[in-house]
Amino acid sequence: MKKILVTGCGGAASANFVASLRATDEDFFIIGTDTNKFHLELADADARYTLPSALEPTYLEKLNEIIVKEKAEFVHPQPDPEVLFLSRNRERVKTRLFLPSKQTIEICQNKMEIVNHLRSKEIPTAESYIVEDEINLSNHMDKLLENNEKVWLRAIKGAGSRASLPIKNTVHGKVWIDYWNSMRGIGYGQFMVSEFLPGKEFAFQSIWKDGKLVTSQARERVEYLFGYLTPSGQTSSPSIARTVHRDDVNEIATKAVLSLDENATGVFCVDLKENKEGIPCITEINAGRFFTTSNFFSTAGSNMPFYYIKMAFGETLPELSQYNPLEKDLYWIRGMDMGFKLVKGDQLSAEEL
Repeated sequence: MKKILVTGCGGAASANFVASLRATDEDFFIIGTDTNKFHLELADADARYTLPSALEPTYLEKLNEIIVKEKAEFVHPQPDPEVLFLSRNRERVKTRLFLPSKQTIEICQNKMEIVNHLRSKEIPTAESYIVEDEINLSNHMDKLLENNEKVWLRAIKGAGSRASLPIKNTVHGKVWIDYWNSMRGIGYGQFMVSEFLPGKEFAFQSIWKDGKLVTSQARERVEYLFGYLTPSGQTSSPSIARTVHRDDVNEIATKAVLSLDENATGVFCVDLKENKEGIPCITEINAGRFFTTSNFFSTAGSNMPFYYIKMAFGETLPELSQYNPLEKDLYWIRGMDMGFKLVKGDQLSAEEL
């Protein structure tokens, strides 16, 4: 029985990672950690521990105490701050990790840096600029609005479409940044503006070993969880998603990962959205952790969290397709307190009169 420590275990992304492991024939002892003791009560874990924030000086000491006490054989960090911290301190963690390189994770956790990197490699991404001050914002807005009806303003760090807003004029941007600076301490120098990408949005989940793509699958985000409640209209976590077979999505995402690291290892989750010409443009790359709905593909038959664990332990994998292991038009439907359901596109049960 493998002893796996999963951080952020009180959250949905880690819960779905654990659910993927539980769905296999192998037994796992799950050690769940989180900063919130109440959220941990929901975790499907065999042992539960609270941890301080990864920004606190005692984080690593406490984590290592748990590793030693529980004899954890592997740590999977799911929240971005813990991915970044453990990447920077990987030599000091008292058990194994299976992360991309330090440099790769550093770049991927800054959305402006990843855009600049991709543009330098001529990989499709949105025209984007960092917002340094009000004048800078106004100049970039004027340039972007020459060819776009609106632009996309967002924080350069954080998950879940943090501080994102489509805006049509500089006033909107100034007020939005002022609000976030006053309430959350996120101000100029921590925002970016980009051309608005109006097309379909895709999520490419993949696992890698020594520069070789092991397997991957792309899906389209059709509808967002609580998107109707947010100013941006999206949350990056879908209430409806479907599998797709798009050669362009697969090729662009693969090229992007290899441009970051020709020896790519670990998890790479790539977000893409179509521009006005229908070209998928990369908006961000999450390195070292899975998308929230990793259990979608696991339930459908491509259990990447399980394969990732086997790779970390040096075990042999079954024969896997690098692309499109799942049939297209499989729908993953989920809602708050309603669970989830996997449905084939041609088997939706609702009738139209």
